[in-house]
Amino acid sequence: MSAKTPPLILVDGSSYLYRAFHALPPLTNSKGQPTGAVYGVINMLKKLVAEYQPEHMAVVFDAKGKTFRDDIFKEYKAHRPPMPDDLRQQIEPLHELVDALGYPRLVVPGVEADDVIGTLARQAAAQGMEVLISTGDKDMAQLVTDKITLINTMNNSLLTPEGVVEKFGVSADQIIDYLALIGDTSDNIPGVPKVGPKTAVKWLEQYGSMDNIVTHADEIKGKVGENLRECLQQLPMSYQLATIVCDLALEQQPSDLHCSAADVERLGKIYAELEFKSWLAELSADAPVASYHQQSDYEIVFTEKQFDAWLKKLDKADLFAFDTETTSLNYLDARIVGVSFAVDTGKAAYVPFGHDYVGAPEQLSEATVLGGLKPLLENPKKAKLGQNLKYDMHVLANHGIQLQGVAHDTLLESYVLDSTRRHDMDSMASRILNHTTIHFEDVAGKGAKQLTFNQIALEQAGPYAAEDADITLRLHQVMWPQLEQNQALHRVYQDIELPLMPVIQKIERNGVKVDVKMLARQGKQLAVRMSELEQEAYKEAGEEFNLSSPKQLQAIFFDKLGMKVIRKTPKGQPSTAEDVLQELALDYPLPKIILEHRGLSKLKSTYTDKLPQQVNPQTGRVHTSYNQTGTATGRLSSSDPNLQNIPVRSEEGRRIRQAFVAEKNYKIWRQIIHKLNYVSWHTYQVIKVC
Repeated sequence: MSAKTPPLILVDGSSYLYRAFHALPPLTNSKGQPTGAVYGVINMLKKLVAEYQPEHMAVVFDAKGKTFRDDIFKEYKAHRPPMPDDLRQQIEPLHELVDALGYPRLVVPGVEADDVIGTLARQAAAQGMEVLISTGDKDMAQLVTDKITLINTMNNSLLTPEGVVEKFGVSADQIIDYLALIGDTSDNIPGVPKVGPKTAVKWLEQYGSMDNIVTHADEIKGKVGENLRECLQQLPMSYQLATIVCDLALEQQPSDLHCSAADVERLGKIYAELEFKSWLAELSADAPVASYHQQSDYEIVFTEKQFDAWLKKLDKADLFAFDTETTSLNYLDARIVGVSFAVDTGKAAYVPFGHDYVGAPEQLSEATVLGGLKPLLENPKKAKLGQNLKYDMHVLANHGIQLQGVAHDTLLESYVLDSTRRHDMDSMASRILNHTTIHFEDVAGKGAKQLTFNQIALEQAGPYAAEDADITLRLHQVMWPQLEQNQALHRVYQDIELPLMPVIQKIERNGVKVDVKMLARQGKQLAVRMSELEQEAYKEAGEEFNLSSPKQLQAIFFDKLGMKVIRKTPKGQPSTAEDVLQELALDYPLPKIILEHRGLSKLKSTYTDKLPQQVNPQTGRVHTSYNQTGTATGRLSSSDPNLQNIPVRSEEGRRIRQAFVAEKNYKIWRQIIHKLNYVSWHTYQVIKVC
């Protein structure tokens, strides 16, 4: 989009209702009424409106009953299962909430939401307006122009004309041809059998359009050519079914779609009925759709007077929440640029000292802030609370502070209560508090242009950082009573998980020593063996090919050598996944060679080549992260780098393990380390009782 706030936003409400229903956990209120899909869609709408602040907008839903496409093809969408009752029950409350929020809502009988959106988008573009269509439907790509852009609010990705070509391999004006050729199983649109995305792209690159492909159908050889010729009569129908109608006679014009003020009284009643407690709390006469952090008492500390007042609060508190904001996620490299804390819910502070962007306001010095906090943070009698405090222990140690007095960690509380859930703060706040937090991407951006925290303006950084401390405190106040009521889980949390955290932190900080020269020698040996395997593979195949290319493997295995197709990919191509190769290797020699080559290639790229690059230049060691909450079973997991998945059954894998060495006069007790690697806290409890 050339404009930050496009004049017209069109939301595919039906698409997002289905996606939210399947993506979010099955939330219900106390009466058992399903609410998860409603919450997900409204949360998306609020975020979209907050980011773009549109002058014109419409949320478009499919109408009940059949459409003109059912008249064209009686089997249209015939394979779709009936709408789940839990989803059907959420349609009316969602419509009511959209209306109460003041967002224009459109439901047009006899056509689909896509057609309404297509018509409005084309009208707006013809009037010189820019349009942003919020959808997850790939069919909408046919609408993309220089004036019309798609946004997938689930992952915040934009689809421009260039993006359509990159994603599908064809231009936006070829999307209908593309869809007609490959068909659509979800809508039951018949395509050409055995024609998947790659074949469709190939044909459209060669012939330009479906009509031209039909004209030259006799030139296309093989079984796929036969299939095409057998489908010539049905292709026009498939094309018509896939085409979004853009010339409907609608009552509303784009200029009519004005957002209106929210109906606060009506919103309050619906929020109360659905038990959206945090949204209900946000409502006030002056700010009907205010966000939580705007109503909370969040303070950015710039003066010594403010800082001293907070130090006194922290010193008097029985427990305070604490968090750091840093320059990196790498715990050894990260430098702190600010700290946040909270004593009471709804009240929190952020103390910046390292924001160095152009125009940044004057801040307290690092020495003043960390020097003032050090006695509190190192006092084992002052109880602290945090979210993933193992990381904060590391970054504080980078500044010469040894964090003590850790009383609680919400990451571990959530994990012990239900190890199968997600334990990041955003997920926990949504699940436990029914509150949408300020996400890091909201203030820092995404991808290559993402800012480090020291570059973020304090107007955005302050509320984000203060909210982290506040939400941590609020989460603890909900979860801790639950742990206290369950003696077994309370014991696991207090006697195992919390005491284990500083032990793991110390192990991570010490790191492991690797013999870089030994790894280099092993890498060369692997390269020699991989070269031998390549020659064996060429001999079996009768030609040279890229052993890492699924496309070339498919051609060799199934087209040339006639191997049986075990399974197909989601795009309809014969699969060459590892389990498929293992089954084929029982009957054919080439898949066995490919499997061995893949295994050695992974060892080389992941370990012998990469591990030496991950040696920290200051410590001379490799520092992994051991995650207490990474598995549902209680077993530790390792990441950045993963040191747990080094194969032990193969000779090559065992040789790589030998590259992990001890300092002089020390030994590695390999056997016990190997056994402890597989001990969960459930097993630990059994051992402890026995």
